[in-house]
Amino acid sequence: METNQIDYIPIAMQMLLAVGFVVLTIIGSSFLGPSRKSMNKDKSFECGIESIGNARIPFSVKYFLVAILFVLFDVEVIFMYPWATNFREMGVEGLVKMAIFMTLLIIGFVYVIRKKGLEWE
Repeated sequence: METNQIDYIPIAMQMLLAVGFVVLTIIGSSFLGPSRKSMNKDKSFECGIESIGNARIPFSVKYFLVAILFVLFDVEVIFMYPWATNFREMGVEGLVKMAIFMTLLIIGFVYVIRKKGLEWE
């Protein structure tokens, strides 16, 4: 299948439209929105709790392990459903590809278990 550069014009137009909309929205909101600066409004605010200490404290590794778990299981569901619905059309090649995918998924799951990401304190 041959592709010409003209085939990419709709993609470029959509990207320009999306970027243009974002830029126009940001610039327009800065001009149209109210701007009332005060010492109280410029303070850091998080969920009604006063900020104490430095914001540069390191995160616990549990945070990243939970993120890895979410990505692993989210990607698993995203790839498993289309594979299951088209199982017969994919044949043995699809089965091998899914076996490779599941092996990589299990390796990530074993990593999380070894790092004790499933143990809540």
